[in-house]
Amino acid sequence: MKLPMLFTPRLYLREIQDKDYLDMYEYAHLSFVGPNAGWKPHISPNETRAIIKMFHDKKKIGQLGTYAIILKEQDKMIGTIELHTYIKGFKAELGYTINPEYWGKGFAVEASKKIISWGFEQLKLKRIECTSFINNNQSRRVCEKLGLIYEGIKKKSYINYDGTVHDINCFAIIDEEYFERIYNNQWW
Repeated sequence: MKLPMLFTPRLYLREIQDKDYLDMYEYAHLSFVGPNAGWKPHISPNETRAIIKMFHDKKKIGQLGTYAIILKEQDKMIGTIELHTYIKGFKAELGYTINPEYWGKGFAVEASKKIISWGFEQLKLKRIECTSFINNNQSRRVCEKLGLIYEGIKKKSYINYDGTVHDINCFAIIDEEYFERIYNNQWW
């Protein structure tokens, strides 16, 4: 399945491409970005290229693929977003990363709203969840701004790249909640 292009007022989302590796490496090598999301910082641009290939390879096992978040104004890739751990017609997990240069500007929320809409309206999902480490307050704020429901802490639910085990916060929205918000003009 080829990912459709999606558009928001300030962004467009398209399937990540090999040419995005330098923009991705710009933030993926930073010591405070990946570990906050459960992945190790990239050690070289070539590693970033390998990660992008891995994103493409996930489609071979039934996953949807990964979007590049492109800032229209600069035509620059500023992050990634995806619905991963996808189970067709049932559920998926929202995941996103934004270049720290663009933090605090609402880009994660803007891109996530579009992906959630696509998930419910086109993919016919029943549930979309988003998890984050307990201390990742920025991700928690994104989930709150999206209006995802806090479901609690999943204890010892995530094993990190370094072998450490973490509790995670779990937020979610189900199809009825999403469509009720659409009906009541409470979704974008």
